[in-house]
Amino acid sequence: MNQFRQDTGTLRPVRRNYYDPSSAPGKGVVWEWENDSGSWTPYDMEVGITIQHAYEKQHPWIDLTSIGFSYIIDFSTMGQINRQTQRQRRIRRRLDLIYPMVTGTMPKAQSWPVNPGTTTSPPAPSCSCPQCVLVMSVKAAVVHGSSGPLQPPGTRKNIAPSGVGKLPPPPGPGTKPLDTSGTMRDPGKTAPSLVIRRQVSNTPAGATAGSPTSPQGSNRKPGRVALATLNRSNLQRLAIAQSRVLIASGVPTVPVKNLNGSSPVNPALAGITGILMSAAGLPVCLTRPPKLVLHPPPVSKSEIKSIPGVSNTSRKTTKKQAKKGKTPEEVLKKYLQKVRHPPEEDCTICMERLTAPSGYKGPQPTVKPDLVGKLSRCGHIYHIYCLVAMYNNGNKDGSLQCPTCKTIYGVKTGTQPPGKMEYHLIPHSLPGHPDCKTIRIIYSIPPGIQGPEHPNPGKSFSARGFPRHCYLPDSEKGRKVLKLLLVAWDRRLIFAIGTSSTTGESDTVIWNEVHHKTEFGSNLTGHGYPDANYLDNVLAELAAQGISEDSTVQEKD
Repeated sequence: MNQFRQDTGTLRPVRRNYYDPSSAPGKGVVWEWENDSGSWTPYDMEVGITIQHAYEKQHPWIDLTSIGFSYIIDFSTMGQINRQTQRQRRIRRRLDLIYPMVTGTMPKAQSWPVNPGTTTSPPAPSCSCPQCVLVMSVKAAVVHGSSGPLQPPGTRKNIAPSGVGKLPPPPGPGTKPLDTSGTMRDPGKTAPSLVIRRQVSNTPAGATAGSPTSPQGSNRKPGRVALATLNRSNLQRLAIAQSRVLIASGVPTVPVKNLNGSSPVNPALAGITGILMSAAGLPVCLTRPPKLVLHPPPVSKSEIKSIPGVSNTSRKTTKKQAKKGKTPEEVLKKYLQKVRHPPEEDCTICMERLTAPSGYKGPQPTVKPDLVGKLSRCGHIYHIYCLVAMYNNGNKDGSLQCPTCKTIYGVKTGTQPPGKMEYHLIPHSLPGHPDCKTIRIIYSIPPGIQGPEHPNPGKSFSARGFPRHCYLPDSEKGRKVLKLLLVAWDRRLIFAIGTSSTTGESDTVIWNEVHHKTEFGSNLTGHGYPDANYLDNVLAELAAQGISEDSTVQEKD
């Protein structure tokens, strides 16, 4: 069950989804929203199922934030409300064909062994290749080892497969029976078993990619039978037996693993190798990539709790300005000591000797270009002329950061645009933290116009991917990180406006050197759990921004 792209070699897993007959697609219910052109656009299948479930429960409204969408659906007005902009759109509920919305009859299922009484054609001679011999021997063992004889298709029509609940009762007279996929079919036809298809698609790693599974009617060797009638345990037995025979006969096996890497090279090599080895009849071991889990299961409002020890559940950006009346020279005077006899070293800002005048060629500060000063805490020495120019090109918030060692003087603030930060507890655990609940943080920043502190004042900026959901374990260290993130938010240090490193888009909201975990149940992109070092790493990143436990005390003061 994989899709292989021939031009790039990308290998992706595929699956056949089954929707419960009681769900929205199972009933043919489609939820749609009205777009700007006045036409109707259907919601994604999972969103429609969530909306329909709340509608059947007779809830007055539903918040879609829990599944990653910043909308509220109001059933009383049949409207969709954007939580950020408060814009409203009309929605509607209509009935359509039952999923998968196809008509016609299903082809007759192929079963094994073939009932001699149902065919007039002579049996084809059996193939003598090692693979077919193994298949036939395993099938024979299955028949002889079962509790009863294998019944022909005609006698098995109304018997539910093993491990599956009873099928729905047959419809009334005059209607065609409905199979488990919701497709109308002819009473005289036999539909392929959904359960057997699932067993084949779920074959574990180690199953041979070169097994004979070509459909009926294709050009293949006579006597080569399909594996669709084997259950999971027998498929495992077949794969192991086949591998042992081929290895014993001197044919090497090539295991193809490591398909979970972020680079497309590994899946490409694995896919190409798998095809080549399958064509040669060799067993190929393919590992199945794990599934990306961005969001937790849906959470009701009653399950969302405030975080003990943390006041409120949200806060907005507050723009802090430098104190008025203080010139750059007055600000820097607090952090500098004058040096009368500078050493024979270079100023790392202008790259001129400290004994010579500053080489800065921009707007002229009011200080003399040959004055030299030493930062009081770290001891690095610069031209005061250069430090004033550097301060004027920054945020002008009353703070200074040493360009050599990054020591921060004063309280550093950033240029994060206005927005909202929400935080609360949800009753689910993160991978690697099974003993505690989860802190969910939701950042919401709308697009707007850049201010004087931004790269292009007066120009509009975009805000992609908001609201952004992030996750922390509700442990002692997790709450500590949250409190420091709140300080960073108040100081406008979480986001900035710049050029996205992933899309290349300029004048957009980007992360600002404080990493967040945006995957809830996986870690495929490196932004999820489990990650044993994440909390320590983010504490170090916050410290580099001048935020530590002392900062929380300063904020209270």
